[in-house]
Amino acid sequence: MTGFFDYPKSAAFGRVLPKNKIYEHAGANTALKDLFVREVDQIVWRYKLAPETINLSATKSVAEIQVFDIALKTDKLDEAVLRAIDKAIPFPLIFELSHGGKRRAMAAYKRPSEADSAKWVISEYFATDWVADSAVRSPLPVALNLGRLYDALLSGLMPQQVQAVPSHDGKDIQARVDRMEAIRAKTRDVERIKARLAREKQFNKRVAINAELRAAHQELNRLTDFCLDLQRTPQ
Repeated sequence: MTGFFDYPKSAAFGRVLPKNKIYEHAGANTALKDLFVREVDQIVWRYKLAPETINLSATKSVAEIQVFDIALKTDKLDEAVLRAIDKAIPFPLIFELSHGGKRRAMAAYKRPSEADSAKWVISEYFATDWVADSAVRSPLPVALNLGRLYDALLSGLMPQQVQAVPSHDGKDIQARVDRMEAIRAKTRDVERIKARLAREKQFNKRVAINAELRAAHQELNRLTDFCLDLQRTPQ
């Protein structure tokens, strides 16, 4: 999957979303408003994927999926902007960012909180690389309901080896998100240990840090090799 999909015309919404509405519903402070002003040109609510627009039934956690186009003023976007929009809109969201004739897709896994159904739990964000606006889009994934469609749309933003993480009681997307977040966390650990090693001058301490770095690399390799083994193993 490419992460970019050919959404059906029946789901077209095409409504500009005023920034002040995001501020109001997300409780934006001055710093967040400044980010929107510096980085965001326009937000368009492009598609509404719902039972009445694409003829797929809703699930308990996915009543609708919204697709937003965000025209950027630069090729950088602080994730706080996306998190504010996710906080303001009570549905799972897929973002398509555009700047300078290129686009990329981004989204976080978003689900109702088990402790408070009025609140949402939002994962880290996943994204495609930047591609040309003219790049071919993939057909919308075949799915039995909106929950499965959301799983497929999000999986399209993840590396192929993570897409291979299998389903457990239908919770395949949560397993993939957990794996991605574990890989990212361990990658950050490796980089932090490398930075400590570069700063350290004492031999004995360098030996200890090197041992810590080897252990972190082994754990990162275990996480990534697990995904690769799944990809190679016939299902």
